Amino acid sequence: MKLVKKTDEYSIYQRGDKRYAVEDARKQPVNGDEKVRILVAEQLVKVTAPAKKEEPVAEEVAAVEAAAEEAPAADAE
Repeated sequence: MKLVKKTDEYSIYQRGDKRYAVEDARKQPVNGDEKVRILVAEQLVKVTAPAKKEEPVAEEVAAVEAAAEEAPAADAE
């Protein structure tokens, strides 16, 4: 691994697969939200908001339910 940046609090390495590894001052790995926060602060990665799900799916479900209500029930007899 190649050392990218070292501070008193953590060290950032670039792995062979071009991803980043972060270790704290005690040489313990840093993961999760804290790792993302460090990498964003150092401008090594960009975080984007997840894409919104499309709403037409809900409309299709409502249309299917309405069609089911309009259809005559076979067990009504």
